[in-house]
Order: sequence, then structure tokens, then C-alpha cells
Amino acid sequence: MAPTLIPSDLTEFVMLQGNGVKGLSEMGLKSLPSQYVQPLEERVINVVPQESIPIIDMSNWDDPKVQDAICDAAEKWGFFQIINHGVPLEVLDSVKDATYRFYGLPPKEKVKYTKENSSTKHVRYGSSFSPEAEKALEWKDYLSLFYVSEDEAAATWPPACRNEALEYMKRSEILIKQLLNVLMKRLNVSEIDETNESLFMGSKRINLNYYPVCPNHDLTVAIGRHSDVSTLTVLLQDETGGLYVRAPNHHGWIHVPPVSGAIVINIGDALQVMSNGRYKSIEHRVSANGSKTRVSVPIFVNPRPSDVIGPLPQVLASGEKALYKNVLYSDYVKHFFRKAHDGKLTVEYAKICQV
Repeated sequence: MAPTLIPSDLTEFVMLQGNGVKGLSEMGLKSLPSQYVQPLEERVINVVPQESIPIIDMSNWDDPKVQDAICDAAEKWGFFQIINHGVPLEVLDSVKDATYRFYGLPPKEKVKYTKENSSTKHVRYGSSFSPEAEKALEWKDYLSLFYVSEDEAAATWPPACRNEALEYMKRSEILIKQLLNVLMKRLNVSEIDETNESLFMGSKRINLNYYPVCPNHDLTVAIGRHSDVSTLTVLLQDETGGLYVRAPNHHGWIHVPPVSGAIVINIGDALQVMSNGRYKSIEHRVSANGSKTRVSVPIFVNPRPSDVIGPLPQVLASGEKALYKNVLYSDYVKHFFRKAHDGKLTVEYAKICQV
């Protein structure tokens, strides 16, 4: 049987009818629609072989050696994987299963959660990253869930994945606090408590990302080069692989191999700004796959939208010069989302221009 032709109105089919790129993939397309073909410089990457980000065993997380390893990784790599992290493996498996369950719903069910139809701005199903601003689209569908309260989630999050997403967020809470406390200690900040908790972890968003099989996968990307706007990102990836991070010397990219039961942690722009550049939010990207569907579930741990981020007073106490200005966090996030993925340019927005 001949494969179905690419829909004449691709935006209508993918975005407005709720089919996503999953719908395109399932048509059996032999070639990639031109809207997804990325410029050459975005798709050809120099991969550094035999290099990998640190893997840290968290079973004795209060051991000074483990704490040093966490802080060193945050300073040099901006990324590390953790094992024995305390989040039950069945919780990780359940949220991956729930991701497949949501994307297995008929388009007419998923379309209820698009920007045009969602009952709340805190629940958003979509495709690519910022289609209105992108010259070339990304081969990814996503469900983005901003956590306000248990009650709001119960009322508005899709039933197909709500309980599993909430459980993963809840079970990762202790781990997030442990990591932030370790990272803050090196910055001479006392323990995270009610006075400063909102600044470091006052809001959270969980994404269920779906990357279907892609024809001509080497012509496109699943997610383009960017760094996260979070304080920390807690990422669950499946066994397929495809996440690449910029090497510390900026020469090439390093693949982050899936490790069974591990969680990937990366520093976000908010923490780079607050640490005055000591901790690094690193560019990363996700490649499209020509033979296998992939899912990933990141939790973005953020300041509250109403918080102002800037270098922490404790970091500047020794006379260190501020590299970043104070920025309202909601302004920073809006700046990120109103343009296509563009590497590290968002953090430049917060930099103090040196004369």
C-alpha cells in the first residue's frame, strides 16, 4: 500500500487537530516534511567519543566526597546522572508507561489540552517548541503540566497520566532538596528553609515528551540547542538514548547514555545566575530517531514567577563582581518562550554588559 501523502495543511493536522508528529510518523511517511528540515549547522554535530558526564551514587549523599562530586559536576559539566537516588524504580516505570498511555489517546482526546482548547494555561499539549517563532520545526510532541496544587491537578490534568506524574513529582521532592542543599552549601548559603525555598524551588513543571520514529531523522532534531530556564531539571530518559550535552571545552557534543534506574540532573539558567556563573547551565539537544520511539519526563524545578533572580548576596559577599543583573523570573521565562531554541542566548539577557 502506498504511504499516505503529507497533509496539505500540516499545521492544521499536527497542531490544531491534535495528531502531533506522532500522527505524521504513523502515516508511514517515506520522507520528512520540509517544515522539519533543520539548517545544516543544527543537524551536523561533532560527537566526542569515550566521554561521558559523571554518574554519582547518592546512597550516601551526606558523605563529603559525594557532595564534592555533585558540586564539581555542577561547576564543570552542568549535567550528571544519579543512581540510588531514593525515587522508587516502579514510580519511574509508571510515569513512562503513563506517557505512552496519554499519547495513545485518540487525537480528539489530546486536542482538548492544546493552547486553543485547554481549560487552564497550566496544562498544554503541543508539538515542536515555539512553532510561531521557528524557521524549522522540531520532531517532538509534549504535554506540559505546571503544578499549582493537588486539587488543581486533580481537576485539570489528563486522567491518563495525572496520578503517575504527581507521584513522580512527589517522590522526587526529597531528592531535589538534598541536591539543592548540597549545591547551596558550596555557595555559603544556609539550608533551604521557608525563607528561601520559593526562590530555589517555588514552582514546578513536569513535561511528558514523546519523540516518534522519524523518516530522514538525520535532517531534523527532536529538540534544538538550548539550556533550561530552571533552577534544576530532574530528567527521566528511557533506554533509547539521544540526549547530547555540550562538552565543557565547547568542542563537540557528548552523548548521555541511558543508565537503568538513573535520573539525569542538570543545572538551569536560574541557578547559573544565582551562583554568579559558578554552576553552569549547559547547552543540550535531543536527536531524532529513525527506528525507535523515545519518551522522556523532565521535572523543571524553578523559582516562582514573581521571584527576582540575580547573584545571591552570599556569593558576592567576598567582593566578587556581579555578572548578572536582577531579573523578574516571569520576564526571563517569557523571553525564553517567545523565540526558537537558540543555544545559550537566553542567559545573555540577564548578563550585565561590561563596559
